[in-house]
Amino acid sequence: MRLARHCAPAYSGRLLLAFVTTLMLTMTLAAIPSPALAQVLLRAPPNTIPITPRLTISGQPSAGWLETLGSRGVEAVIYLAPLSVGDAVPEEPRILARQQIEFIHIPIVFNQPSSADFDQFSTAMTRLADKNVLVHCQINMRASSMVFLYRTIVGKESPQVAYADVEKVWIPDGLWKNFMQDQLHRHGVVFDLSEDWLK
Repeated sequence: MRLARHCAPAYSGRLLLAFVTTLMLTMTLAAIPSPALAQVLLRAPPNTIPITPRLTISGQPSAGWLETLGSRGVEAVIYLAPLSVGDAVPEEPRILARQQIEFIHIPIVFNQPSSADFDQFSTAMTRLADKNVLVHCQINMRASSMVFLYRTIVGKESPQVAYADVEKVWIPDGLWKNFMQDQLHRHGVVFDLSEDWLK
């Protein structure tokens, strides 16, 4: 999967898009029978991947699915996209707080990942090492990449093994490939993301 490059639309354009998207979603949900609607709202997030019994990564969960995390044993959620993105759930912090689930927000701008972002993420992951954690973003691009870096840099796992979970979601290229390569080099991990076997 390759992310298309695009310029940010004007504020009025974003407002119109948000209105149209909300209207279409409302009309679509209204047409779904109640039992089927419940199934839609409780469907697992896109690209859900269990990494260990204590760590899962995914795309954006629905509000309904977030409501079930306490019963699933999740103790902390790390969200890696800005709350301003179109598919964010603005009430996510409140939904989790009602279940006594810790919410950590590291709003990584997709085209501007930084060493500071990784350092903040690494600190949070280390502190939550004995907790059941969900790491998510929009479609699991940020999450899969940052968890890969944490597993290899901090956890000292095999980069080849850890990278296999990134490939289940996407093949980072361009800016993200360079960012990930820089972080590996910065921490002394030898792993070439340009190797032919990765393609």
